[in-house]
Amino acid sequence: MDARYEKLLKCRDYVRGPTDFVPRVALTLGSGLGGFASEVDVACEAPYADIPGLPVSTVPGHAGKFIFGTLRGVPVVCMQGRVHYYEGYELSDVVLPTRLVRMLGAEILFLTNASGGVNPDFDAGDFMLITDHIMSFFPNPLIGPNIEELGTRFPDMSHVYDPDLCGAIRAVAAREGIKLREGVYCQLTGPCFETPAEVRMLGILGADAVGMSTAVEATAARHCGLRVCGISCVCNKGAGLSPTALTHEEVQEAADKAAPLFKRLVGESIAEICR
Repeated sequence: MDARYEKLLKCRDYVRGPTDFVPRVALTLGSGLGGFASEVDVACEAPYADIPGLPVSTVPGHAGKFIFGTLRGVPVVCMQGRVHYYEGYELSDVVLPTRLVRMLGAEILFLTNASGGVNPDFDAGDFMLITDHIMSFFPNPLIGPNIEELGTRFPDMSHVYDPDLCGAIRAVAAREGIKLREGVYCQLTGPCFETPAEVRMLGILGADAVGMSTAVEATAARHCGLRVCGISCVCNKGAGLSPTALTHEEVQEAADKAAPLFKRLVGESIAEICR
């Protein structure tokens, strides 16, 4: 048996010890957005550190636990925090939580993140519906022997971000009067922020926002059969577009300010998607 798949099974069996909860939607909460978990009627929690083999986040703003419960009547599992490639983990570990929620029964993965604005029209605090991504500068999580139990060797990526799910999020934003940008997200490795030249390059390539997560998880999710959607909270303008130096504290502060609207948009979107 593939060692990565064996680790997944062990993680699944451990989580299934304290709970048999089956989520329909898995929600990944990015930097500064972990407070959304307070919206969930909690049935059970599983700290990452307690699950044998599961990677633990080392980044401020990422609590590091699974929260199982209901959100507006929908069974969900919130991933309160994520791990990143720049923390030194193998890519198979970075996407392990994504694959695990699929094994626990999730059908939909709702990704969120904090990003830098590449599109000069975007401002700090804007929400961007992710319609596609660029991952060409980042190692692909499917490199290596294919895990046949999860999916096909050559998965199609024509519609990584499900058009119907995106349509539901658009409808909610319009109904709730929430400004929603749309665009292409690019994942780079980090941990340093991008240079002005890199931001200009990404704009030429068609990216609207850039960050250090999400695309790799979306790719692994599509491989194992999850439907995917995502919203990025633009927390700062990219280097060269902003007059000030970029800091992680700035990202967290902007995400905190956007949190009330974010909670409404994501919560209502999940309810709309599962109607």
